[in-house]
Amino acid sequence: MSKFRLAHLGLALAALGFTAAAPVVGLAPAYAAETLRAEVGKPLQQAQQQMKAGKNKEALATLRQLDSVGNKSANEQYLIERTRAGAASAAGDYDAAAKSFEFLIGSGKLSAAEKAQFSEGLIGIYMRAGDLNKANAAIERQLKEKNDPKLRAYLMQNYYKQGNVAALENELRNAEKSGRLSEDELGMLANIQLKKGDKVGYVNTIEKLAANYPKAQYWTDLLNRVQGKPGFASGRLSVDVYRLKLANNLLKKPSEYMEMAQLVLQAKAPAEAVKIIDKGYKAGALGTGPDAERHKRLKDLADKTLSEQTKNAAATEAELTKLGDNDALVGLGYALVQAGQTDKGLKLMETASKAANLKYPEDAKLRLGEAYAAAGKKQQAISTLKTVGGKDGAADLARYFIMAINKPAA
Repeated sequence: MSKFRLAHLGLALAALGFTAAAPVVGLAPAYAAETLRAEVGKPLQQAQQQMKAGKNKEALATLRQLDSVGNKSANEQYLIERTRAGAASAAGDYDAAAKSFEFLIGSGKLSAAEKAQFSEGLIGIYMRAGDLNKANAAIERQLKEKNDPKLRAYLMQNYYKQGNVAALENELRNAEKSGRLSEDELGMLANIQLKKGDKVGYVNTIEKLAANYPKAQYWTDLLNRVQGKPGFASGRLSVDVYRLKLANNLLKKPSEYMEMAQLVLQAKAPAEAVKIIDKGYKAGALGTGPDAERHKRLKDLADKTLSEQTKNAAATEAELTKLGDNDALVGLGYALVQAGQTDKGLKLMETASKAANLKYPEDAKLRLGEAYAAAGKKQQAISTLKTVGGKDGAADLARYFIMAINKPAA
């Protein structure tokens, strides 16, 4: 089971709200200029001095003394709560901070810009306190006034943390309508689908990750998943899976290079096997270690098989044509493309893939698309691969080849 590490799930709350809390003291000169009674002004000034000294808990204690002072004016209460908002935020008393922020937002004394800033600050407080229900409600209020992508991203992350699948999926669908989902958003959706056991949805999401954010981890998961689908014709299509792995730089182990080379030899494409083995040697995966001699024997076999195929290509084509074995002619054409006889190989494949007696017509179109891609004919490859159908995995692999052609893994 794959797990996604989402970069923004560790929320940077300093960027969401606590920038509003930090400069609380001294931000209301118009109200501060009004006369304060001594029983309010002196404790308030003391609390502000305590905050400057970093004694925020002591400042809160001082401010609590003001709660018993009667007949406070609207200005006095405003300044008390504004100061308390800063002290409580800095002290980590999120309950007190939230109440002060709520008061300030509803006071009518904040400018439009400050109200928006303190509203974000309140969201940050709720989230820091772990009260995601209140955070979500506050975010939704803000979004009604203005669509802020940052707040919408936090809302989705909150839904994800809560396991609120329905709300998250609804947000993600809405976000997808307005543009491509971010990597983190797709990752959240994939994790949710895994938890639900939604295998089809999960694979669809991994496809989007691999297509838009091509990374080895997504491609590896995608190719593992497709091979596990019911009805996947692994006996015929394993070589194509390996071709996708090679195209996305997923081959790393000596055994992977060896297995692919052997599968390609079985598919009668020795020139491709030679290229794979050479790549394994250049990568340092082959030719070293206790199995170096095995690697050398496979290399010699590939070279010998290529030599024999080249020498007998015309006779082989004539024999297969006589037999009407168009599936094998498709394979021969592919082998010729890999051997550098591009035009001849493609022409042979194009003709054979249109035959009525093909045993595996979708495989033939898949291989023709692969051959076009190998020949550098991108548009022809894509248009051919789009025609591949069936339910045994060929259509899935064709779609993945298109993804790899358009945006290979880094």
